[in-house]
Amino acid sequence: MGNRQVVNEARVVVVEDEDAVRELLAVTLEGAGYTVLLAADVTEAERLMAERAPNLILLDWMMPGTSGIEYTRRLRKD
Repeated sequence: MGNRQVVNEARVVVVEDEDAVRELLAVTLEGAGYTVLLAADVTEAERLMAERAPNLILLDWMMPGTSGIEYTRRLRKD
């Protein structure tokens, strides 16, 4: 068997209001080969997802403004 490099083309949107946590998740996911899009709040996440549909959303559930739980409910309706 030869060496194979696995390329993961999945896009992950990370919605997290704390900069340090958001950056830690980004570094970890990028290290695993994912394309990572970062948002500090729901408004920014919606803008990102309108431009590029993600394969996965990692969503903080305790954010100012619209909570992750509220946003999840909206996403499920859509």
